[in-house]
Amino acid sequence: MKHIFIRAGLSPLDNMHPAKMLLDNAIGENVGNLVYAYSIFRALMVDEDTVITPNYYKVRPDDADKINENYDAFIIPLADAFRPQFVGELRSLTNLVKRLKIPCVVTGVGLRAPFETEIDQNFGYEFDDDVRAFMNAVLDKSAMVGVRGQLTADYLTSLGYIEGKHHTVIGCPSMYTFGRKLNIRKTTLTPESRVCVNNNVLCPESVQDFLERSMQAIPDHYYLPQRLPEFRLVYTGAPYVHSQDLENFPCRMTDRLYREDRVRFFVNIPTWLDFLREADLSFGCRLHGNVAATIAGTPALFIPHDARMRELVEYHQFPHIWAKDINEKTDLFDLFAKTDFQSVTRGHAQRFDHYVSFLDANGLDHIYRNGADPEEAPLDRKMKEIDLHPMIRTICGISFEEMIERFDAYYPMEYRRINKLKTEVRKLRAEVRDPVPQKKREDPHLRKIHGSKLFRIFKR
Repeated sequence: MKHIFIRAGLSPLDNMHPAKMLLDNAIGENVGNLVYAYSIFRALMVDEDTVITPNYYKVRPDDADKINENYDAFIIPLADAFRPQFVGELRSLTNLVKRLKIPCVVTGVGLRAPFETEIDQNFGYEFDDDVRAFMNAVLDKSAMVGVRGQLTADYLTSLGYIEGKHHTVIGCPSMYTFGRKLNIRKTTLTPESRVCVNNNVLCPESVQDFLERSMQAIPDHYYLPQRLPEFRLVYTGAPYVHSQDLENFPCRMTDRLYREDRVRFFVNIPTWLDFLREADLSFGCRLHGNVAATIAGTPALFIPHDARMRELVEYHQFPHIWAKDINEKTDLFDLFAKTDFQSVTRGHAQRFDHYVSFLDANGLDHIYRNGADPEEAPLDRKMKEIDLHPMIRTICGISFEEMIERFDAYYPMEYRRINKLKTEVRKLRAEVRDPVPQKKREDPHLRKIHGSKLFRIFKR
């Protein structure tokens, strides 16, 4: 029996209650994280006896001995982890990996950078030393690191790591969820079609206007948000507070999409994919919102607005229009007619084979061993046994009784957690006020220190 430890917010088999998912931030700020985690669970669960345990996004270097004793490998799927806001987590991961004795494999990592970042320019970021420390620690426990795109590959090369030896471009593992085969349905787009839309508050006003204009032209539309604040908005009605001043971005229950019950949020992958299979088109600024549509076989139009999304679009050949090219004249029907939605299927088999070679190079057992590409994987069979939570509708679209059930599930749990945090804060304050235990204060030298004016000031 294999025991694998993985960096993830939850296992697909957890079937966590939505209220707990929301309060625990089990989606890691974005439900798109569940997509590539699902792919890795499916690939590495080679039989029903394989146990894959998530770390629930808790990185504790002091747990290294326990991990060494109980697990055969540590899998580290990452998104755009090379960014200033992730440095603390990256350092913790580095410290943990250094103390582990089992294989530690990074199955995807990327650089966050502006859209215009060119792959031939000189890099030089404040987090370079942290990235070096992380890479060195991981390469000591694995054959090579998988990166999301060429921009990230060139960044690591600029730090002295050799492409093809220390790192290789594998794209996003989510694209290989169902193996070598990728079939995009041929659909038409008319005002009677059904479309699914995703959005990002960081996209420019021109894109926000285009998305709203397109939804108005196709009445059967659904907005599928992904961020944690949007999850809270859908589930409880609390507004999504952000610093952007965008007229058309839906962020409160009084906005049209929420008011008209045109919003759906998904807390597991099977129900998300099933919903997308009913659509004729998915489009918008969210990477995994459109990746989910793609692996479900539904045409998807990507609107990249940063280098993170751009390098993946270029690697996987996703159908796209750059955000900077959208203006008030951009028309969705024209774009649909001009776009080659099969571009992503060409080269997919070769990209998948390269991904499998990466898994093999790192000594990971998987369901694709020796050219296999099973229609039904062990994870699929296990998922059929679970009564999955359905998609989440807004409180505008549910009964009064269901609304009360949500509030009864969410708010008492939130109240208990707030009280727990208050207790912990009081303990910390007490430790700051009285950092030296009573017995130690009996030492005459310490009594002298405690009586000093400087120490009395510090206690305040």
